[in-house]
Amino acid sequence: MAGAAGSAHRITGAPPPLGRSGTLIATTLELRAGPELDQLNYMEDWELAVHAALERKAIDPTVLDIGRVSTFTEQFVICHGTNSRQVQAIADSIHAGLKSEGRLPLHIEGYERAEWVLLDYGDFVAHVFAKDKRYYYDLERLWRTAPRLPAPVAA
Repeated sequence: MAGAAGSAHRITGAPPPLGRSGTLIATTLELRAGPELDQLNYMEDWELAVHAALERKAIDPTVLDIGRVSTFTEQFVICHGTNSRQVQAIADSIHAGLKSEGRLPLHIEGYERAEWVLLDYGDFVAHVFAKDKRYYYDLERLWRTAPRLPAPVAA
């Protein structure tokens, strides 16, 4: 479901139907939809990033709710790969997955070296590390006061 910050995406991609006065007309499916369907219809951008990372076998994805302890972003998505090619593949997958939803990063850093690739989407930041760099910089420890959000798991 959509949170206070960040954007949610409707899987159908179709805008909601509006009446002549501009008021929302609920469709039959929406009237019958319960919480289970809502979870399938809406996905936060950071969740899309985690799914895209997992498609490239990202290791140990962690999501920190940075917005609870800071104001510069809402979430950190943190994961790592086993080598530089995998780190770049994970970053590429996140970029492509969000681009398909109309989201482009505001900034990308570290792609060429592939030790720590940062994709800044404004409302969340994806950090894709090489394993040794992840544990060296240890963002989870640095931001330990930020609550962890349940990260989607690989299917």
